[in-house]
Amino acid sequence: MTGLAHWLWGPQGIGVPELLALFGHFTLLSLLAIGGAITTAPDMQRYVVGERQWLSDAQFTASVALAQAAPGPNVLFVAVIGWNVGGAMGVLATMAGSLLPSTTLALAATRWGAARKDAIGVRAFTAGMAPLTLGLLLATGWVLTEPVRTQPVAMLLVAATVAVMVRTKISPLWPIAAGAVVGALGFAG
Repeated sequence: MTGLAHWLWGPQGIGVPELLALFGHFTLLSLLAIGGAITTAPDMQRYVVGERQWLSDAQFTASVALAQAAPGPNVLFVAVIGWNVGGAMGVLATMAGSLLPSTTLALAATRWGAARKDAIGVRAFTAGMAPLTLGLLLATGWVLTEPVRTQPVAMLLVAATVAVMVRTKISPLWPIAAGAVVGALGFAG
């Protein structure tokens, strides 16, 4: 594979049918992404790791971690997964699949909801989204702990991070930094 072909189609060298399947799957997930794209990470992992075997668990987790550590929007992890699966064309497939449907739906729903913001149905719907979003975020966190679940120190660090986030208003960057230090020193591995 030449350099340009590798850049365009990625290390897997997937073709157009696979890219269309990737786009289609991420399109469906986009419409389920209540609370942001990260809430659909468990199904992304199931699809690209378990079903298609385009990435390993470690590659998937590293893709999410790398994108979350970088400055910018949280949805960047979708681009990193796309890149690791299918190069530049994979980025196009995953990002277009993730952004087009949800953006269109969000724009339409926001306009509709703003015109009816005092209606009891709209208020009830808004209140009901909070526990659903929390559950999806917890599922995402559980999937991302897969590589370290057998390591007690790492799981203790995860539990401590959750406790700090629930009980305080401390920035999430501090527990993330603590985890990085513990990992760098080799205490969590």
